[in-house]
Amino acid sequence: MTHEATTKSGTMRRIDELNDVQMTKWTSEELHYHQRVMSDLSPWLNAQGTAMLGQVIHEIEHRGSERFRGEDAPATNT
Repeated sequence: MTHEATTKSGTMRRIDELNDVQMTKWTSEELHYHQRVMSDLSPWLNAQGTAMLGQVIHEIEHRGSERFRGEDAPATNT
């Protein structure tokens, strides 16, 4: 029996399937899903899990900042 999450775009890849994939190649949906799961489990994560959670959060933040670099960037009052 497999435990796979189903999403709008299909089946979510499990964390063990993503271990050998660069985080820049993870979908946004995968990043947010695994961030939520790892955050919920954070009291029980070992050092490797905690480091991976930090990398996931960093990638989410990085992608979020990319949204504001284009024409839709909010105007600044200077």
